[in-house]
Amino acid sequence: MDRNGRMLAEWEHQTAVQLTWPHEQTDWMEMLQEINVVYVAIAKAITARERLIVVTPHIEEVRKLLEHQLSVSQMQRVFFCECDTNDTWARDHGMITLEDKENHHVLLDFKFNGWGEKFEAAKDNAINATLYRTGLLEGSYESHLDFVLEGGAIESDGEGTIFTTSGCLMAPHRNQPLTRDEIEQQLKERLCANRVMWIEHGNLIGDDTDGHIDTLVRIAPNDTLLYVGCDDPEDVHYEPLKAMEEELKQWRTAENRAYRLLKLPLPLPIIRNGERLPATYANYLVINGVVLCPVYGQTENDVQALKQIKKAYPEREVVPIDCCSIIAQHGSLHCCTMQYYG
Repeated sequence: MDRNGRMLAEWEHQTAVQLTWPHEQTDWMEMLQEINVVYVAIAKAITARERLIVVTPHIEEVRKLLEHQLSVSQMQRVFFCECDTNDTWARDHGMITLEDKENHHVLLDFKFNGWGEKFEAAKDNAINATLYRTGLLEGSYESHLDFVLEGGAIESDGEGTIFTTSGCLMAPHRNQPLTRDEIEQQLKERLCANRVMWIEHGNLIGDDTDGHIDTLVRIAPNDTLLYVGCDDPEDVHYEPLKAMEEELKQWRTAENRAYRLLKLPLPLPIIRNGERLPATYANYLVINGVVLCPVYGQTENDVQALKQIKKAYPEREVVPIDCCSIIAQHGSLHCCTMQYYG
């Protein structure tokens, strides 16, 4: 591929969003009915605006579930890919889309290894090739299975800047023995990037990803950064997130301007089975005309988060999705999805 291209920004026009559906052979087994309710809500929101691609080893079961909840016109936008899976985190095993200088899309298939070999991921790592063979995606396939990279670990402004965290990309069992400079060069070459912005601080208790950027900071149009902040000095996140905020204040765009900063609240602690879960409002999903925002049954914080996201996307509707069930497995809305373009 001619590397005079770019990684697309999430808010550009999409053709489809992927959901890798929960089933009894995943960690969702004990709460399958509960998580299915959330996935159906996400599917409803997506199919009101664009196509939905469902990856599952149990097509007919999911089809029946959706047919009871979606309209006929919405079901016409649902497409299935039969494939066995370890889990459901499409953001991290899904393909990353580039656009070359002739506006042709290239689908990059990176290696997914369960966030540094923490979990079994061989089946998830094979999804992309299977999905590509269905013909449901527009663009050419490009293998990057020699390099570990999760979609949740990077953000793109669509103009050549990639945002990431040192906590994740320098974590064990990913791309050692590469140095940080070498990893940065790999990102530039593979993602057609001109520069990489690294966050050094910030992490959420209960996060299995070693600090994915989509749990902490999101790039939005017009050089806007939505980031998670904490106002409670007694919270364990207070100091790391304050340090992250100070970092962001020092950042400059490629044109040497300060970024517009919009702070998202940190949800109040959500405890399940004695552990704090990594709830975050930064894990929203941008689709055509809409931003789907995770909410957690905390009225004041939920409303504040929706208002901040609306400031970043004034021309889009902001739709809340109850994600209390998703965070039980240490992820949220954005983690469950991957968008594609055409």
